[in-house]
Amino acid sequence: MSERERRFRRGQGELEAQVLAALGEAPGPVDAAWVRARLGGELAYTTVITILTRLLAKEAVTREKSGRAFVWSSAADEAGLAALRMRRVLDGESDREAVLASFVTSLPPGDERLLRELLERAEEPED
Repeated sequence: MSERERRFRRGQGELEAQVLAALGEAPGPVDAAWVRARLGGELAYTTVITILTRLLAKEAVTREKSGRAFVWSSAADEAGLAALRMRRVLDGESDREAVLASFVTSLPPGDERLLRELLERAEEPED
């Protein structure tokens, strides 16, 4: 690997994060060429399509047909995407109760209190 390749090599998930950030700034659904241009235009078009397709499989983006191509949108805001990642981790574990218990007991008191308030609000019947 050349020095130039080492300097420009991205960390795992960094490219996905950049694509999601670009979609978050988009004026609406955009095509892959728009995303590619937003990322600087140096990536191959096929690389952008691959990342978008991976994000689609993770339910982090949506796509719809527009003519002969697809247009892409972020499926959620930053908080929603973080929640999606947390749910995926939880879904991958066999003992959900143990994972949740460990998570809750590791929270700082303020976060634990906030989580309890949010759970209470979620249980309240809507008018």
